[in-house]
Amino acid sequence: MRRDFSQTEIVPENYSLLIAEQTICERLEELGAQIAEDYAGTKPILIGVLNGGFIFLADLIRYINIDLEIDFIRISSYGDARESSGHIKVLKPLSADIKDRAVLVVEDIVDSGLSVQFLENLMSAFGPSMLRFATLLNKPSKRQVDIKIDYIGFDIEDKFVVGYGLDDAQIKRNLRSIYVVG
Repeated sequence: MRRDFSQTEIVPENYSLLIAEQTICERLEELGAQIAEDYAGTKPILIGVLNGGFIFLADLIRYINIDLEIDFIRISSYGDARESSGHIKVLKPLSADIKDRAVLVVEDIVDSGLSVQFLENLMSAFGPSMLRFATLLNKPSKRQVDIKIDYIGFDIEDKFVVGYGLDDAQIKRNLRSIYVVG
């Protein structure tokens, strides 16, 4: 049984609720069903983009009712900043061989699209049979490059958000809902 406890003591006054935990769970159930349908007959490998995407990936896979594998990659374009530097580097490469595999890259948030473009170019070089992208949060108004996101949890405005894996200088990832920092 899940213990119900409040996180009010770690939610600063300048945070306003954007997406509640229950709403996130309901959307993940919908995404999981769609992914299971789209990947039926395959054993996909889901690649979580660290650090922010780990909670989204962990919860999402519980709603995907087909066999799957997971791996992780860690890239950086932010450091501890709130805006992307535009310079992307790989901090942890893939462990799995994705050649001829159905791959789904799982991101926490997509704004400029530069990280997704980078990952698409990188992953394509390994020869997957299918390469798609999922994001919990999408900021289409920030897009700098033309990319395709196959599965979107929520479209949001251009606000700085934290919680559910998203951080503010590496903290607040453990918030179960998503908040706008104001």
